[in-house]
Amino acid sequence: MSAVIHLQALGLTEYEARAYTALLALGRAVPARVARQAGIPRPKIYETLERLEGRGLATKVGQNPLEYAPLSAREYLARARRSFDDRLGALDRDLSRLAPDPAPEAVYHLYGEAAITAICEDLTLNARASVIMAGSAALLERLERLTPRGVKVSQASLVGLPSVAAAGQSAFLLARDGEAAIIAHFIEDGEIGEAHGVHTHNPVIVHLIEGYVHLAEQHQGRAKKSKDVQKE
Repeated sequence: MSAVIHLQALGLTEYEARAYTALLALGRAVPARVARQAGIPRPKIYETLERLEGRGLATKVGQNPLEYAPLSAREYLARARRSFDDRLGALDRDLSRLAPDPAPEAVYHLYGEAAITAICEDLTLNARASVIMAGSAALLERLERLTPRGVKVSQASLVGLPSVAAAGQSAFLLARDGEAAIIAHFIEDGEIGEAHGVHTHNPVIVHLIEGYVHLAEQHQGRAKKSKDVQKE
């Protein structure tokens, strides 16, 4: 049962997860009935239910006969979410102390298309104000879908501009919030090599990329206007 697997991932033992889901299905029941429903050996059911009671996931509702009732699924999920959020918050504070923000001048090398794409997606998902990008239409479309609502997106192709990649490669440029950027070189079909690039917080590089993408936008705007005039 998938619910049992998910409950185990949240810290319950297999028997605890099976007993809890059985109680949810039964509503309230004597231990022997819970054992049958959950497929737990009778000698193990009492200690399993006691552990669930200790976790606050079950409670005794009678003594003669002894019965148990579960914490409702909604209450359990709300509690689990609060606990998870609290742990994430504590982890965020601890990791922030251990790993300060990268130096602005730092430049990190990226290798492989998967690694580059993952960083592009991460930067886009965490954008607060703006994402500026140029290059592959497929990647532009993919990243635009990931951009949070309210974030301004500027995008362009690099066609017709001086190349920023070597022969057999296609460039992709991305800048986020004026504080982080990627310059990536993807290998074109049929060519040999591995995609590579750099990720940086260097403000000079970030502003250069922003300027180049805006130049690409202007270039394409003029080209479109020229075509419209010719059609008339």
